[in-house]
Order: sequence, then C-alpha cells, then structure tokens
Amino acid sequence: MDKYNDELIKLAKNIWEFAEIKWKEYRSVEAQKEILKKHGFKIKENLADLPTAFSAEFGDEGGISIGLLGEFDALSGLSQVEDLAERKEKVKGECGHGCGHHLLGTASIGASLKIKDYIEENNFKAKVIYFGCPAEEGGSGKAFMAKAGCFDALDIAITWHPFTGNAIFTGSLQANKQVYVRFRGKGAHAAASPHLGRSALDGLELVNIGVQFLREHMQSFERIHYSIVDPGSASPNVVQPYAEGLYLIRSKNTEHVNRLYERFEKIVEGAGLMTETEPEIIFDKACSNVIPNPVIEEELYKAFLEEGPVEFTEEEINYARKFRETYPQENIESENTIGFAEDKNAELNYLKENILYDKILDYKHSNEIVMGSSDVGDCSNVVPTAQVITACFAIGTAAHSWQEVAQGKSSIAMKGMLKAADVMARAAISFIENPELVKKAKEEFIKVRGEKFISPILDGSKPRMD
Repeated sequence: MDKYNDELIKLAKNIWEFAEIKWKEYRSVEAQKEILKKHGFKIKENLADLPTAFSAEFGDEGGISIGLLGEFDALSGLSQVEDLAERKEKVKGECGHGCGHHLLGTASIGASLKIKDYIEENNFKAKVIYFGCPAEEGGSGKAFMAKAGCFDALDIAITWHPFTGNAIFTGSLQANKQVYVRFRGKGAHAAASPHLGRSALDGLELVNIGVQFLREHMQSFERIHYSIVDPGSASPNVVQPYAEGLYLIRSKNTEHVNRLYERFEKIVEGAGLMTETEPEIIFDKACSNVIPNPVIEEELYKAFLEEGPVEFTEEEINYARKFRETYPQENIESENTIGFAEDKNAELNYLKENILYDKILDYKHSNEIVMGSSDVGDCSNVVPTAQVITACFAIGTAAHSWQEVAQGKSSIAMKGMLKAADVMARAAISFIENPELVKKAKEEFIKVRGEKFISPILDGSKPRMD
C-alpha cells in the first residue's frame, strides 16, 4: 500500500458524501486544502476571484513548473444510495457525483504528493502546483481561471478523468458558449382579453422552434442544447409576462462557436419581433476547445504501461455485473474507448465480453473532435496539457447517470483513482528529469495554437453563482 492511499480514499469518499453543486463546493475545498497543508503545500485562495478556486504549491522557482488539475463539483438531481443497483435517492432532490469528480481532484492531489516527495528526495529545482478548479459542470471554472492568468506560469499541465476504460485521452473537445435568454411581455387574462397580452413564453418557444430548423443547417460537429428554466406563472389562464431559457452552443473551436452564436442571436431577435416581446441575452460562461498535445500524451502512455492496468478481483467483477445488467447494449456500443481504438470492431467485442476494463488501450494521437466539452480546453490553450482516463466503473456505465453515482465509493472506483495518481506522477517526473521534453511539448503546442490565447470569456464577465 502506498503511504497516501488511506488518506486519498477517505478524502474521495468524503467528497462523494458532500456532493456539492458548482460554485458551492466549500466543504470539498476545505477537505482538499487540509490534506495539502498537512503535507507542506502553500495555499493560494480565491483564484480569479472565485471563492472555491485555489492552488497549492510546493517547490522552488526557476525550475520546471508542473500543474495538476483537480475538480470536485457534483451534478444536481443525482443523489443515489451507494452500491445499490437500482435507482433510489439517498437524499431526495439532492446532488450526486455522476461524473466522478470526487475521484478526479483526489487523484490529482495524490499525484501532487508523489511529485513533491520526488522533488524533495532528489533535490530537484522544480515546482508542482495543484489547482482546485470549481464548477466544471456548467460553470467552466477553468475558463475564468485561464482568463485571469492562473495557469500562465506553468510549463505543462496534466489531468485525468474517471471513465470505464484505461487509455490516453486524445483528440479535441468542443468549444462552447452558454447564455440565458429572457423574454418580457405583457400579462393578461388568457380568455377574456388575450389580445391585450404579449406572451413571453411564446417568444421562448419560438426560439426553440427556430433552433430546431437551424439544426438542419449546422455542421456535424455543432450542437445547441437548451433548458426552460422559468416558463412564467403556473397558471395556464394567464398570458405569461416573463420566460427564461438557458442555451448551450457548441462547435469545434471558439471561432466557429461565435459564428453559430450570431445565427442564434438572429433567431432570438426574430422571436421577439413575432411576439412583440422584449428579448434579452445574458452571457453566462464559455470554454475553449481542447488542444491535444502528443508529447505529453506519449509520456502518459509510457507511464501507464510501466504502472500496468487496474487489476480487479472476482468479487469486484460480480459487483460490477449487477450494474451492467441495468443498462442496454447501446451503452456498450457508445463507449469512449471505441473512438480512441484503431480496430473499432475488436474494441467493441472486448467491451461486450468483459465487465471491467482490465487492459490499456493502444495509444495513437488524434486531432479528431470528440462530442462534448470541458473547461480543460482553456488550460490547454494556455499551456501544453494532456489527460489520461482510468477504469473506475463497470463497462457501459454512462456518465451523469445514477449508476455512476452508485459505484462512486466502490473499491473499483478507488483503484482507478489511485492508478491515475500513479500514472500522472510518473509522467510528470519524466518531464522533471528530461527538460527537453518540455521544450518539445511547447513547440508542438505553439504550432497548433499559434502565438496567442484568445479567451472566450467576455471582458468583465463574472460567473452567475446564484
């Protein structure tokens, strides 16, 4: 057993219990800072004026500076009883860790502790910095942090994500922009005097109809999602004077997001004209596409091969089988590792035949767009960045599902978390020992990104935390 394992497992399980929503991760942050302070890290709080963003540093100036990225926010409405293979809320209406962020930050802390020990024992002039990054789910905390320059002093950044397989995450993720759309109209009696009313809800519904028609004319790497967050009053006999929706617009990079957003703006304007209501668009958040870095990816792959895959017991396989039986074959066919695999048929057959992922997928760098977004993209636009994934859940477990929450405290999840910490630490140490790798990573980074990072966050914007 590694000397930090017990502390890390306890920390991850505590954060699973806290299950705090974006921007409200106060207990999770305090638990993380406590363990880092205990082991000699210097804490900087309120990064980018975000109350749950912080960094923890160890080492000397003047050498290589390596950043480890951590997350710890949960998802709303996903409270679930642990280890139970049926849907049952633990606390009605509360949050749950349906994306494994209780593991994510914890493993990055584990890697930071191991790198710290290595620097001390070998008297290297180097620095390791753990970044506590809030609100990845719908808040894009790292985007605000990148805008504020939090990652500027790093040479490289490494992170990971809990998944159902063992692989190097390669390829890009979509950039996005999220806005609130508010309509103000005129209330009236819907039967006696409908001609006096101007329905804000009609305006919002017309936006959704317009978006539906726009989808036919979008590119394959583009998406628009929405939620009606306020439909107005609960009375159908009232012409609704107010309505509000939340829209998430995605494309392959910030430039393409902005193009698609301009078309979306015209739909909103048109809906206001058609209903004689007053629309308002309020910026909420945005994040950049991920720039993959093959130099760091290759070192992560070498480190993973040296560490070996996660090993599971027969008891753990039987535990995972209970969850495997709760979702359809379609989940298996949608696994992320198929997209990373060169022989996709062979990978699909492996996934069908196994309950838990017990191999390391062969690595080949890709620049293809993976559908989905992460605020890791903004860090990757500031500094060379790469990430690894490890098996923490039964094959076929969907992210943002109650099944993932239920497995979140299992020995399977803990093993995957500890493996990620080992792989990230080993890869980071290879950069400390071989500074020429840092130079190569930076050269590759500049070649892809160009000389300047343009943040998608509007100047003066603050995240909505209410």
